[in-house]
Amino acid sequence: MTDPHAVNHLVETPGADPVKGRVRWAPVQSLWNGGMAAATLLLAPLTFSPAALAVFIGTTGATLLLGHSVGYHRRLIHKSFGCPTWLERLLVWFGALVGMSGPFAIIRTHDLRDWAQRRADCHPYLSHANRPATDAWWQLHCRLELDSPPRFDLGRIGRDPFYRFLEASWMAQQLPVAALLYGAGGWSFVVWGVCARVFVCVHGHWLVGHLAHNRGPQSWIVADAGVQAHDVPWAGLITMGEAWHNNHHAFPGSAKIGLYPGQSDLGYAFIRLLERAGLAWDVRTPEFSPERNHKLLRRERPHA
Repeated sequence: MTDPHAVNHLVETPGADPVKGRVRWAPVQSLWNGGMAAATLLLAPLTFSPAALAVFIGTTGATLLLGHSVGYHRRLIHKSFGCPTWLERLLVWFGALVGMSGPFAIIRTHDLRDWAQRRADCHPYLSHANRPATDAWWQLHCRLELDSPPRFDLGRIGRDPFYRFLEASWMAQQLPVAALLYGAGGWSFVVWGVCARVFVCVHGHWLVGHLAHNRGPQSWIVADAGVQAHDVPWAGLITMGEAWHNNHHAFPGSAKIGLYPGQSDLGYAFIRLLERAGLAWDVRTPEFSPERNHKLLRRERPHA
């Protein structure tokens, strides 16, 4: 296993600067996110039914848990546990279904932000420092072009043909799901199981990310980091534990993010189930990271 605190896929090249750059409109990203939002706001009220709502809840929960939290974040990005290749690929496929981006783009976006936030200063795009409306526009419809960016080495992941396929087709991965939902319940299932799900996942990810870098409880301060994280307690359950972001900044390589009583962490619970079934191993927790303590200032734990 690699360094549990490393930014695993970023290579800090000489002169790399996280501050100077410009934010530009990203047409494909903007049309995708805007289209899902428009379809949901226009069609969801017209196609609502209890069954469609159940499809929305089930598909949203499955993709966020299996894909975003466990597949993309804790396995692919942070390598916080080991698992068979076939299982990793299945979880990453669920991650693509969330509708935010392909596996290569999610790694680059995440690692660039992690690298920048650990430095003394970074561009406000990377720290969510703007007011909510501006930050939402930037994150959902634009991209940051740094003048002197670091480079990335995706290693095994970048060479994997399945991940290359997902990177090229992550939007199209919604089509077979839409076909299955249409066959099961018509257009109402498609609207709620695809459009509304992607809309809520993508915009909810932005909202929790914005709050987690601006306000909320803190148990830890990371030494020398220009950007500190906060917990978002109301979102702990629906984000599968990802909203305990202050804990995550303190122990980024930990598979366990909800560290205290009352901090629900369904992502870690699922990884423990995999471990009991023999499908996960080398599961990292803060207890296996004692060398991290000298980089942290412990605050009195706030009430969840």
